[in-house]
Amino acid sequence: MRLRPRPADCMQRDQQQGTRRMRRLRQTKIVATIGPASGTDEMLERLFRAGTDVFRFNFSHGTHAEHAAQLQRVRALEERVGRPIGVLADLQGPKLRVGRFANGKVSLETGQAFRLDLSAEPGSAERVQLPHPEIFAALHPGARLLLDDGRLCLGVTACGADFADTQVVAGGTLSNNKGVNLPNVVLDVSPLTEKDRRDLEFALEIGISLIALSFVQRPEDVEEAMRLINGRAHLISKLEKPTAIDKLEEIVDLTDGVMVARGDLGVELPPEMVPAIQKRIIRTCRQAGKPVIVATQMLESMITAPTPTRAEASDVANAVYEGADGVMLSGETAVGQYPVEAVSMMDRIIRHSENDPAYPELLNAGQAKPRRTTADTITESASRASATLPAAAIVTFTISGVTALRASRRRPLVPILAFTPSLWIARNLAGAWGIHAVLAEMMDDHLDMDALAVKVATDENFAKGGDHLIITTGLPLHVLSPTNVMRLVQIQHEKT
Repeated sequence: MRLRPRPADCMQRDQQQGTRRMRRLRQTKIVATIGPASGTDEMLERLFRAGTDVFRFNFSHGTHAEHAAQLQRVRALEERVGRPIGVLADLQGPKLRVGRFANGKVSLETGQAFRLDLSAEPGSAERVQLPHPEIFAALHPGARLLLDDGRLCLGVTACGADFADTQVVAGGTLSNNKGVNLPNVVLDVSPLTEKDRRDLEFALEIGISLIALSFVQRPEDVEEAMRLINGRAHLISKLEKPTAIDKLEEIVDLTDGVMVARGDLGVELPPEMVPAIQKRIIRTCRQAGKPVIVATQMLESMITAPTPTRAEASDVANAVYEGADGVMLSGETAVGQYPVEAVSMMDRIIRHSENDPAYPELLNAGQAKPRRTTADTITESASRASATLPAAAIVTFTISGVTALRASRRRPLVPILAFTPSLWIARNLAGAWGIHAVLAEMMDDHLDMDALAVKVATDENFAKGGDHLIITTGLPLHVLSPTNVMRLVQIQHEKT
């Protein structure tokens, strides 16, 4: 592989700012959502320099033209900073909502009767439209429906193909088009609406290589999306339905990565269960070597305040201690008043947590056992050697990204330099734990590979003279080969 040249003005800018291609001083990555508060060229660069590794495009909002323009801005930023930047297209998924009321809203009293039906007539305090036949098909007496993010609860007393009679378990004000959640009910509905299918094809056409799939209930949902993507992107399955947790291992096995979408998950599960479910998802993903992002309400108070609550800071730190690949900001950067401050704060929390003397022990608690394969044997040896020497970095040369992800799965306490000839692989690796992706061309000689590794490691402040690098790759070169080679390289001191 040969390092691809970078624009002279980009190199000069890095040298002036002393960033050396913006090396992160942490292993856990940051995902930031683009929105009205963050969509300008200036703000995107400020968010990147504050610590953003992956930008999330929320396809629940905005037009295709707006998303295309934002992608152009991100790619222009990528050129300026000379570092691959990940972009995640987050599909909206099915939105289950009640209809409209004659007066815009009603007040439901605990204990009263209330009917849901398919009639398009404006609703009242006695009934309202629920335009989803698939919900009625799945309901049964005793089932519960949560409305408006769980603020109201209805218990089903009787139901049929086009109606459900309920009793209000927890009352309150219900207004037009509020959302409906059904805990522990599997709906016969695809996670991909017609809008999602159009959005997916558009995202793939403009070159977005990370796709987040909402409303995953079962393994078949992942398989459907994978067929449509057909190898053109990596799929991140959003786990926001309790029914998905029942099939967690199967879903993780099928997908390329996972997002712990705690918003809806926290609505459909009792709040006390969410922390344990989060830990289980992260542990399962780490065992499988699949990247996992923790999302929703991480620093939510920073939408309107310049600092987070202590509880929010602890929430981010806990995800870091659990070994999540990334943590995500939503409204904080999309519509918040302090988007740059939110990213900077998250960066500081991560760095402080990773510098905690207890961090290695906590991180190792979720460590996966290596499989009895050549690739895992080499990767495990590299991780152990990095601590024994100690080494400055682990270096991987990878075509598909698998070698780098395998190294990341071991959670070594040194950075991972991942050289790849594929730009879209480099961009996707930007969101994986500990990986600093470098776009480079293929090489034919091990000595040239070693020289490139040394040059990048020293140029970008990963290592200095006297340090060791641990290099892993697969032979033969130029083809998809399992990781089967490990070499130790010591960097020579500069001659004076």
